[in-house]
Amino acid sequence: MTSKSDDAATIAPIGADPNGSQPVLPENRITKPRPAVDEPRAPAAIEVDDANIVAGYANFCRVSSTPEELILDLGLNPQPLNPQTTKVHVSQRIIMNHFTAKRLLTALSMTLQRHEAAFGVLETDVRRRVRSS
Repeated sequence: MTSKSDDAATIAPIGADPNGSQPVLPENRITKPRPAVDEPRAPAAIEVDDANIVAGYANFCRVSSTPEELILDLGLNPQPLNPQTTKVHVSQRIIMNHFTAKRLLTALSMTLQRHEAAFGVLETDVRRRVRSS
């Protein structure tokens, strides 16, 4: 049974009183079909509990993946300017599916674009940022 609060558009049958004095029975109503795919809806409000959060710092990131997941290893490189082999201690590993990784990519991209618009382009090559004495 379809009610007037449904998302589908309803049209009164020909000859029906526009003031609604004649009842429109469900079998006499013409409804516009809904699209096969629902349109995306805004996510519900999410409450974040960060009472037990452990913060970390990383200047190193290694990305690897499998067909099912993407893996981010985060750590601290104590010698970012040393061209020789350096042992990096990985302190955090984030594992996510590729859908979440794509949403993360979008969020990070938008955040970095806003930052660069406000503060200038970020140079990712450490050697170019270091001033020689």
